Amino acid sequence: MNRIGTFAIGFIVLLMLVYSTLFIVDQKQFAVVYALGEIKEVITEPGLKFKQPPPLQNVVFLDRRVQTLDSPETRPIFTAEKKSLVIDWLVKWRVTDPRQFIRNSGTDMRNVEARLSPIVQGAFNEEVTKRTVQAMLSTDRDNVMQGVRTRLTDEAKSFGIEIIDVRIKRVDFSANITGSVYGRMESERKRVANQLRSTGFAEAEKIRADAERQREVILADAYRDAQTIKGDGDAKASAIYAEAFGRDPQFAKFYRSLEAYRASFQNRSDVMVVDPSGEFFRAMRGEIGPSGAKKKGE
Repeated sequence: MNRIGTFAIGFIVLLMLVYSTLFIVDQKQFAVVYALGEIKEVITEPGLKFKQPPPLQNVVFLDRRVQTLDSPETRPIFTAEKKSLVIDWLVKWRVTDPRQFIRNSGTDMRNVEARLSPIVQGAFNEEVTKRTVQAMLSTDRDNVMQGVRTRLTDEAKSFGIEIIDVRIKRVDFSANITGSVYGRMESERKRVANQLRSTGFAEAEKIRADAERQREVILADAYRDAQTIKGDGDAKASAIYAEAFGRDPQFAKFYRSLEAYRASFQNRSDVMVVDPSGEFFRAMRGEIGPSGAKKKGE
């Protein structure tokens, strides 16, 4: 039994020793082999690999996939006209030189992110301070991102990484000037509204004045035409009356008397004090008939 137990123990120790010399490199990782604290080898090809057993050699794995660094906190950045903006950004990066990466930041990804964040923020500060608010909000965002990426390229080499992309997620005014900016926007909109309203009132007055002028012209033309027609009618009536009265003067006299009666006795309340034997009442007394002949006995 002792021999069997000793053999089993020896086999287990041998198996553990062999196991400690094997490791698997995933396609998403770099494998860095350390020999007594120094980097011995960097393995980039995936598969089953061999090394010396600890403590002679150890293996550290680094993620070779694209990493995302988000802006850790919101900090105001001043533009060319000294306006404060808040910019949220992100940076895409990945490890390209594991040896340099470990020398600079160790094996923890959070170390490089903590050191890279202020560098990115500084690059954004330099780019934004050269531009106006209008440019940042509309036309120059792509140029700013490209400028930051160019500035980070040389810095990234010292970290053993590659900058894949730089993006601006949000550009906004800082809280201390948001109210004033919105106030100016509101004032500008009110100014435009008042200008449009004034223009509308002016156009309305112009249309109203033109309509009034056309009304006066139409009324004047209508009155002129009416007076012309009335004058023509009166002229024709006068001609007819003159012709009729010329044929029978006595009838004309009788007709004028009737017209005088009609004009004099229009209202019952009218009172006239005259001599009934006067000339005015000859027709009413029957002294003048329609034919103009005088009554017998006159």
